[in-house]
Amino acid sequence: MRLTLDFTNMLSRAVGEHGITEEEFDRACKKAEAALVSLRAKRDKIRWRDLPYNQTAIVREIKATAEWVRSSCESFVVLGIGGSALGPIAVQQALNHPRWNELPREKRNGPKFYVEDNVDPERMAALFDVIDPETTIFNVITKSGSTSETMAQLLTVMRTLIDLYGEEHLKDRLIATTDCEKGNLIGIAKQYGLKTFYVPEGVGGRFSELCPVGLLPAAVCGIDIETMLAGAALMDAVCDKDDVGKNPALMYAMLETAAMEKGANVGVLMPYADSLKYFADWYAQLWAESLGKKRGLERVGQTPVKALGVTDQHSQVQLYTDGPFDKTVTFLGVEKYRTEFTIPHAVDENPNVAFLSGHTFNELISAERRATEHAVTASGHMNKTILLPVVSAETIGQLIMFFELATAYAGEILGIDAYDQPGVEEGKNMTYALLGKKGYEGKLGEMNRQTERSLV
Repeated sequence: MRLTLDFTNMLSRAVGEHGITEEEFDRACKKAEAALVSLRAKRDKIRWRDLPYNQTAIVREIKATAEWVRSSCESFVVLGIGGSALGPIAVQQALNHPRWNELPREKRNGPKFYVEDNVDPERMAALFDVIDPETTIFNVITKSGSTSETMAQLLTVMRTLIDLYGEEHLKDRLIATTDCEKGNLIGIAKQYGLKTFYVPEGVGGRFSELCPVGLLPAAVCGIDIETMLAGAALMDAVCDKDDVGKNPALMYAMLETAAMEKGANVGVLMPYADSLKYFADWYAQLWAESLGKKRGLERVGQTPVKALGVTDQHSQVQLYTDGPFDKTVTFLGVEKYRTEFTIPHAVDENPNVAFLSGHTFNELISAERRATEHAVTASGHMNKTILLPVVSAETIGQLIMFFELATAYAGEILGIDAYDQPGVEEGKNMTYALLGKKGYEGKLGEMNRQTERSLV
């Protein structure tokens, strides 16, 4: 079983003048074919594509560590931000009970799971209201080891643990995931003898869910990481085919970049399953941070928007049907939900309500998705549907690799580097300057001069 992509409603023959014409489609195909060749030539540099194939020993180590964590604590807390947080959140929500932390221990068969991906002081304080540090294991994740948010969280946790246990016992409560050589975290990990997993060379944060960054948290929560990697391997093979029509990730990239050329600079991802809600968050970082770039004197990219079916039918779809033609909508559907829930018979015979009786929530949510697809199509707005046969470890592995490859192909078509993030780095450097980090005094002066100009 694998995911499928239906792109019919991206084309002018389905949506009319604002769709992609046959001529535009043919031109886009030529660009896509060139992108395929270009990405293949970079295979040895984009190591995230190798993750489904080269981690047998690491997976064994992750599973052994996960068993130790599961038997040693009541809470497991990930400290990270960006790709170090969004992927673990998305996979946990997709594959485990939606109210995981509220289940009794015997039903969870694992620790409560928290991801701290912000430095709001109220949030950080609140964490310690719901966990007991004496029964918690923390996993700090930062490849660079210099991410201010994550390192601030780490300093907080280390002080708490040292006060409780002393420095010699940090290794019993703290796991590091970082670069094997560079950065501050690897030095801390070696100093205190922490259990450490490494982010492979050539694997950037937003492409890191299929390495220890995402695999350890998933394994701690009982997710079958080997099956997830097998699903990713299947999708990698499918999305390396020469025929654009049989390569769904390349087709997705081709259609979105062609839509950008037509002024569709907003891309909506709308999953019709609560289990996939946070995949829209993970995708938003992947797409925005990879493709929002300067290209010479031009600026390229597409703004990702998160929506949830059916919730956002009642908050956003009015815009998507009657609003401007500046966006595409990607519906993310599920063919077979893991639970079937029947709608009870009505207490009276009111036909405005009774028609629902005997149907299932499964039928209702699927009908709502199909109806919204029709409404968006009938209004002339471009849309497409990714359909998962079921949400499982295998299909989630497929979905991760699908979106990563679609992003990589889009980068090749747009002619930009999909793996750097100069805009993010500028913000990091300014933060260092404001907090008084040595060597960044020039940045602080630059900010002060800009502030003075804005006040004139």
